[in-house]
Amino acid sequence: MKNSYLIFIVLIFSSLSIGQKVVIDLSKSNWSFNEFGRKEKYLAKVPGNFHTDLLLNQLIEDPFYGTNESQLQTYNNKEWEYETYFNIEKNDLEPEQIHLIFEGLDTYAQVYLNGKPLFYANNMFVKWKIPIKNHLIIGKNHLKIHFFNPLKVAENLGKQLSYKLPEGERVFVRKVQHHFGWDWSPKFITAGIWQPVYIESFQKSEIIDWQYEQKHLDETKADLIFKVKINCENEGNYELLINEKINDVYLEKGENNIELTYKINNPKLWFIHENPHLYDFNIKLFSKNKLLDNKKKKIGLRTIELIQKQDAQGSSFYFKLNGQPLFIKGANYVPQDIFLHRISKEETYELVKQAKLANMNMLRVWGGGAYPSQDFMDACDEIGIMVWQDFMFACAMYPGDDEFLNNVKVEVDQQINRLQHHASLAIWCGNNEIDEGWHNWGWQKQLNYSMADSTKIWGDYKKLFHELIPKRLNELVPKNRNIYWSSSPSKGWGRPESLLMGDVHYWGVWWGMEPFENYEKKVGRFVSEYGFQGMPSILSINKFVRKEEHYLNSSALKVHQKHPKGAETIETYMARDYNIPQNFENYVYVSQLLQARGMKLAIESHRRAMPYCMGTLYWQFNDCWPVTSWSSIDYYGQWKAAHYQVKRSYEPLLISFENVNDQINVFLINDLLKNKKGKLIINILDFQGETKWTENLNLNIEANSSKNVMTILNKDIKKWSNANHYLKVSFENEMNIIYNIYHFEKPKKMNLLKANLTWKIIDNKTIEIQTNTFTKDVYLSAENVKFENNFFDLEPYQKLLINFEGNFKDLKIMCLNNIY
Repeated sequence: MKNSYLIFIVLIFSSLSIGQKVVIDLSKSNWSFNEFGRKEKYLAKVPGNFHTDLLLNQLIEDPFYGTNESQLQTYNNKEWEYETYFNIEKNDLEPEQIHLIFEGLDTYAQVYLNGKPLFYANNMFVKWKIPIKNHLIIGKNHLKIHFFNPLKVAENLGKQLSYKLPEGERVFVRKVQHHFGWDWSPKFITAGIWQPVYIESFQKSEIIDWQYEQKHLDETKADLIFKVKINCENEGNYELLINEKINDVYLEKGENNIELTYKINNPKLWFIHENPHLYDFNIKLFSKNKLLDNKKKKIGLRTIELIQKQDAQGSSFYFKLNGQPLFIKGANYVPQDIFLHRISKEETYELVKQAKLANMNMLRVWGGGAYPSQDFMDACDEIGIMVWQDFMFACAMYPGDDEFLNNVKVEVDQQINRLQHHASLAIWCGNNEIDEGWHNWGWQKQLNYSMADSTKIWGDYKKLFHELIPKRLNELVPKNRNIYWSSSPSKGWGRPESLLMGDVHYWGVWWGMEPFENYEKKVGRFVSEYGFQGMPSILSINKFVRKEEHYLNSSALKVHQKHPKGAETIETYMARDYNIPQNFENYVYVSQLLQARGMKLAIESHRRAMPYCMGTLYWQFNDCWPVTSWSSIDYYGQWKAAHYQVKRSYEPLLISFENVNDQINVFLINDLLKNKKGKLIINILDFQGETKWTENLNLNIEANSSKNVMTILNKDIKKWSNANHYLKVSFENEMNIIYNIYHFEKPKKMNLLKANLTWKIIDNKTIEIQTNTFTKDVYLSAENVKFENNFFDLEPYQKLLINFEGNFKDLKIMCLNNIY
């Protein structure tokens, strides 16, 4: 290593004053880092971590490219040091309270100020606020952080137990669990200052935080109680303003908890999508007409209920928003980048918009990642997407000693207080798949637990998920915003009762190698995980794999397929439904069609089963790096075929088909909150577009319902229900026309004809495309262009207009008709 720059630069601060509070942003300081034990120091950026700082200094190659992830594993075993210098003037020491605040340290770190130990950090999900007035000196100050190797720390913690816990070292480390590797995630065990760091001081008093309780809500009024926590240095009389409402309060020295009432007449309620109304609240603290501090938040007035009632089949599981039952349509969200500090506000808002564009109303924040950023929650509040919030525990058993539980308690309290005011937050969930794992995955046999071991481990589980977390929720969150579910799923997918009550992760397809058609047979009350892998597009693959390695078993592609049997599973399913292409680019394309086909069958079977089934959250929405995975949007933001299909299958008004007992049942599904009248038009056509059979039917479909509106007997259409024809059903009214297409055979058996596709640009945002025969799964691709519709079926001589964003020189068009 060589010295790459001069580090000992004294920072001249620009400070931000908020009333009497002063904030000095140390993130903008001149930071350096080095590997522990080496003298060479290099430029560091905060927020950041050692991987991205090594990349910044060109000491490693792009961790995501080619096989680089494999070659960088040795860095997971190192320790690192970060440091900076900053100036303190005499007047900077005048405030009564001066704190050093780290919004996030990853993970085990000893912090030194001017050569003396200040505190030890042991949790990535915790904000650290440390008094430092007595540690500062006038002039140059030195801040240093030593990051320990989490694997070594965890190994030592594991040695304190007489048994091994499932999943090894990661269970001891309170950091992003998929950093240790997952079946869609790389293994990068990061360390660094991953969130902003700053010095904050105040003279008299500060608002620590505020929350609110919704005591009463109806169409005429909302009665709220604001609970404000204030730290006071000088006791006495103060003014506390809620927006412009003045409240006189007396504060004692130390921490004060103030409750104040507030009324809103004729309130506007928060609702999904088009009506996510939010109220701005700014709570200000004054002393003798001088502003001391203020804290702003946006809140939404709404009621959310989880309805679980016994019925003839088992027990319901559905959400009511403002008293209205909702069919939940969404996906599972994972961190957008394994290097969390690289996720921007703009990228986060854009991703949440993609959920709305695909007609989703909920995202589940999965428990093996990170707690969501304020940007993510703000986006969900403003765009109108509900949030299922896991606590960050997944697929393992965790320790139950006092040190671990006390650490988790701090994490849980902070995250509850940070997130609870968000209108979008619908449910808190203790963990992902741990109850199921303990009862169904064979851990006890694999690890040879004694009865005493099993009793202790399960007892520790209950301490955390049945006692600590629900207790903290009950103490910190008002009852009308406190829905807790201890573990998702409530029952394993291999047990019959999993389809009768609670939520289910149905993995018979993929893990169980069951056919896609089982999606239509295995429908639960609320399906919170299921899915199938699809490869990223060629446009994306080009960004992380050399063209010379564009073949299925290339070493680079293997690094970017984390499931041990992922490629084999994709090909097994592909052979069932498609002819397997020999060309690599065609194979990538068909892998996406395969994923989309699975998602269509699953989602529409769930929606047809309404109100028995009232929710579908597929795995997974997005990626943390470029990889073949279950995501419908890849790391670079490209929509896979699955996401376009999800958009269609999640439309609020949907026609769907069920083939059972030698008949085709036509369903009309209406998620809208009003009835829909119209005409149902049923046609059977050949691939040249000639109509062979037709029927019409006038309908009134009720709001928020799924109904079998017509049954077509196979014997009546027998001569057309073959590989040369398709069924098209439309629903028309004065407002719009919707339709869906049903094929009598799987794609590999369809007698598709070669298609002559033509296109022309209508204007700078619209393209027109048409074909001479029924053309299946038309795919448009161009660099840096987003198409509003893609992977669609095109009927003969139909002129289809498609909106797009961006400019393209070269347009590539693929279709299933022409790839073999």
